[in-house]
Amino acid sequence: QVQLVESGGGLVQAGGSLRLSCAASGVIFSINAMGWYRQAPGHARELVATITSAGSTNYADSVKGRFTIFRDNAKNTVYLQMNSLKPEDTAVYSCNAHVITTRWRNGDYYWGQGTQVTVSS
Repeated sequence: QVQLVESGGGLVQAGGSLRLSCAASGVIFSINAMGWYRQAPGHARELVATITSAGSTNYADSVKGRFTIFRDNAKNTVYLQMNSLKPEDTAVYSCNAHVITTRWRNGDYYWGQGTQVTVSS
């Protein structure tokens, strides 16, 4: 079984910064792409940023220049550095990863439980 655990969410004032972490644990052979998603009340879940196993990244237009996704493969951890936070960034942020648990099987997608980020005006 694979588990993703996020941390780093909280309450911050507009203009502040937070760093989210997502650590994968369990039986892991390798991890392909990892990403961060968010969902605000009354809104659909949206992709925030993704990063491939090779380090290629992409971002939602709304966070370009403010957020940075990076990963530490040795720790099976992906991070989201969020700077210049705005009230509209308020949402539950969830981590997603495509994990291969054995060399002889295809991988599966896993989700973390989510962490709340609240940005006050």
